[in-house]
Amino acid sequence: MQIFRHIPTNLQPPCALAIGNFDGMHLGHQALFAQLKQTALASNLEAAVMTFEPHPREFFTPESAPARLCSMREKLEYFAQAGVGRVYVCKFNQRFAKVTAEAFMQDILRHAIHAEAILVGEDFRFGAKRAGSVDDFVAAGFNLVSLPQVDMAGVRVSSTRVRSALADGHLQEAASLLGRGYSISGKVVHGAKRGRQLGFPTANVHMRHERPALKGVYAVKLDGLNAVANLGVRPTIAGVPKLSLEVHVLDFNGDLYGKHVHVEFLHKIRDEMKFDGLDALKAQIAIDVELARNFFGMVTPA
Repeated sequence: MQIFRHIPTNLQPPCALAIGNFDGMHLGHQALFAQLKQTALASNLEAAVMTFEPHPREFFTPESAPARLCSMREKLEYFAQAGVGRVYVCKFNQRFAKVTAEAFMQDILRHAIHAEAILVGEDFRFGAKRAGSVDDFVAAGFNLVSLPQVDMAGVRVSSTRVRSALADGHLQEAASLLGRGYSISGKVVHGAKRGRQLGFPTANVHMRHERPALKGVYAVKLDGLNAVANLGVRPTIAGVPKLSLEVHVLDFNGDLYGKHVHVEFLHKIRDEMKFDGLDALKAQIAIDVELARNFFGMVTPA
């Protein structure tokens, strides 16, 4: 899969192009990507995607921007799994925000990317001040494939709905909307070794964004291994609060440093909270570990 971090100056081979943020790659996104693959095959085109970094709302209103469901690396992994051949990661900045709808269609989509078919959601807007709509693609002569929304239990499947389910601790609902368990991936890095000092060594998974859709203590799978994780700012630990994902793998003595791992969230145990000292924190971690073991049906070691 080719990844472009800028709009190419030379004309690309013709493609069917899906455009969007695709945060989380939920069932609605997956329906669009299935149609992208079908459209590309039927017209002998390459399947391509255009997405944006940062999310436009992070650029315009960072204080109220939505939580991130996935990092760009995770998003690219999903694109590759969907059979995409080309990805354009557009840097959303002041210059890009000023591109008119007409210039976006003609200069970027038609003359640079060579998009012959466009796939977007039916409410897609584009161009400066969101002036462009799906009708403009049709008027400009593009082969537009606009998909209707995907519903579940009579409600639209959306990234907003996934975020809400995760924030409320409804992991099964989120999994139903995503078509898979919600996960966060990252590289295991060295930390302060506090977990080891407390008797519960943890893998510190590097977070690629500071606005996760969920926080708290969870029973998780780390690359298939049963584990318990804390995602939050560690309020009991003195110092400047910093977001971290710490995972204690149950009955494991291996070395995970430097590995890129996937942490799948299965069951919420509790919210993160501040304790009166490390002894109280250690006692609660022991309870959290036992609850995780019970969730997985594991026998507690003698």
